[in-house]
Amino acid sequence: MTGFTGFLLRRIAGAVFVLLALSVIVYAVFYVAPGNVAQIVCGERCSPQQVALVHDKLRLGDPLYLQYGHFVQGIFAGRDFSSGTGMVHCSTPCLGQSYRTDEQVTDLILGKLPVTGSLVVGAFVLWLLIGVGTGVLSAWKRGGMTERLLTWLTLAGTSTPVFVIGLLLIIILCSTLQWLPFPQYVPFTDNPQQWFWGLLLPWFSLALIESAKYARLTRSSMLETLAEDHVRTFRAYGLTERAVVGRHALRGAVAPVIALSALDAGTMFGSAVLTETLFGIPGIGQQLVQSVRTVDLPVVVGVVLTTGFFVVLANAVADVLYAMADRRVVLS
Repeated sequence: MTGFTGFLLRRIAGAVFVLLALSVIVYAVFYVAPGNVAQIVCGERCSPQQVALVHDKLRLGDPLYLQYGHFVQGIFAGRDFSSGTGMVHCSTPCLGQSYRTDEQVTDLILGKLPVTGSLVVGAFVLWLLIGVGTGVLSAWKRGGMTERLLTWLTLAGTSTPVFVIGLLLIIILCSTLQWLPFPQYVPFTDNPQQWFWGLLLPWFSLALIESAKYARLTRSSMLETLAEDHVRTFRAYGLTERAVVGRHALRGAVAPVIALSALDAGTMFGSAVLTETLFGIPGIGQQLVQSVRTVDLPVVVGVVLTTGFFVVLANAVADVLYAMADRRVVLS
């Protein structure tokens, strides 16, 4: 228990350090590199007096370290913003205020988070079912036509971009065969059935890409486990091949799958940008694209930091799950 506790504390400390480093990099890239932020916010047609007012409102005259200090203070303790007629308080965690709508970035992201979360969770379940099932079947039928066919399909899935798969699904299933309606996002609380049908194609678009990777990983892990001595012992005891594969070999090959699935669940919050844009899903990814187009820097920074938080959190969870599945990594 002591070794595992130390391992856990090291991972938490590492995650905090990475998040702080990420905040410095993101702040420097989006606030220091663009140049005259006040001119960008105000627009090209603004007079010098209007640009100066925006410059004072955003407190851009402060030293860079002080500006970053206010930014970090907002995340941990909240901060106040000038609204032109008074001060507006932004509660913790405060990621800033939108330049275009004056809406708090945290509220904006929290409103989009359930949409992206439903997309990622649904795709996550599908790619685990398809990927692990395909990998187990490929290892079980090694050397046959089934394995060659599944290997070819996983290779095609790995090399095909998500927007290509999404477009093909729309053309074939919605336009040509007309088996499904064109995807249109509806909140779950409004109509659960339409919510499901509206996310079905986006789920499969993401899942088919990720499941190919899981199929190859599961296949290689299964083949390695099936060649171990304890599996041959189970076969010598007279267990059926289905019992050997399903009960014993799969259990030994699942550790890398668990670690990778936890990691991918976090990175998919960033990878959902193309899927949300393609299918018109009003999530974090689509909000990021719109904010980049309108040069709404606080929203862009907030979305990037939120995505980075989920990626770092997923890495930490993946390390812990892998340590729980294989205690040999705890002291490493």
